[in-house]
This record gives sequence, C-alpha cells and structure tokens, in this order.
Amino acid sequence: MNKKDIIICRCEDITLQQIEDKLNEGYTTFEDLKRLLRVGMGPCQANTCGHLIQRIIANHLGVKVEEVPVHKVRPLVMGVPLGKIAEDAEDES
Repeated sequence: MNKKDIIICRCEDITLQQIEDKLNEGYTTFEDLKRLLRVGMGPCQANTCGHLIQRIIANHLGVKVEEVPVHKVRPLVMGVPLGKIAEDAEDES
C-alpha cells in the first residue's frame, strides 16, 4: 500500500508519508510533529495515533519505543457554558 494512502492521524488526516517526510527533514520528536502537522491535536488527543507515531519515530531513529518521549497533553483549563457563547453571539449582532 502507498504511504500516501495510510492515514496515521485520523482526526487531522495525516498520512504516513507526511510523517516520514518530516522525520527525514530532521524533526524527530512527537512535539515537533505535533507543531508541524497537528498530529495528536484532534478530538482524540492522540489516543488513537499516539502509539503509532511513537513507533514510527522509534523505527526511524533505531531505538526502542519506550525511549521515545510521549506527547504532552494540554487539556482545557475550564469549560465554557453554551449559554455564554450564545449570549456573546447575540452581542455581536
């Protein structure tokens, strides 16, 4: 199968080819890939693609998966009530 057809991050539609291209450019951490490609920033917060990307990085670097640092999770600090969003939308009208 073509690497351009293998979706690794389903939330952001990032392919194996895109990840390998960035690794070949010298970006070798999950955080690098996150900032460049937005992997792990979708609704699943890397729960689906995180381990796959770690494995891809490990294979590229020739190290064990355990040696590849996991991505940083930055959850929302606080929720926003939908009513408040609706009020603000009315104020803009």
